Amino acid sequence: MEKQERLPFTTLCYIEKEGKYLMMHRVKKKNDVNKEKWIGVGGHFEADETPEECLLRETREETGLELTSYRFRGLITFQSDNWVTEYMCLYTADAFIGDLTDCREGELVWIEKDKVFDLNLWEGDKIFFRLLNEDAPFFSLKLKYVQNELVQAVLNGKELSVEEEIEKNRQYSGFKGI
Repeated sequence: MEKQERLPFTTLCYIEKEGKYLMMHRVKKKNDVNKEKWIGVGGHFEADETPEECLLRETREETGLELTSYRFRGLITFQSDNWVTEYMCLYTADAFIGDLTDCREGELVWIEKDKVFDLNLWEGDKIFFRLLNEDAPFFSLKLKYVQNELVQAVLNGKELSVEEEIEKNRQYSGFKGI
């Protein structure tokens, strides 16, 4: 059987519990575009999967948890000079069953929601975290990176000023100039 090429479609989920998000510190995989970053759980679609099937499978594989309540929050388009354009279905989940297991891709840690911006995140991720925290309606967000630096952000078809977004992120997180 021939190895399948990875589809450019992914899911990402932030599981919520008691004012915290389950975050993955990407420290275990070699050649990881997310090396040392903090992200949610998720991954690439397999052939013929729906977004929900991918979400549930990836969450179970990475955490051992079975989601029982989740919400599709937005569609993120990631463009970069370092990787193929990726289309990511963004979810949050607020109920699950099972026990947290070890993850082969990173360390899983429950992080207080008000501490998330203090983590090593992609700059564009901070934009959609703000949207999640503000309970924004379903959104489409395009994030373009050059040399791992955010150079363009487009929310629901409207170009955002990257400089203004970075400043909002600093204010939102209580940035101390570190």
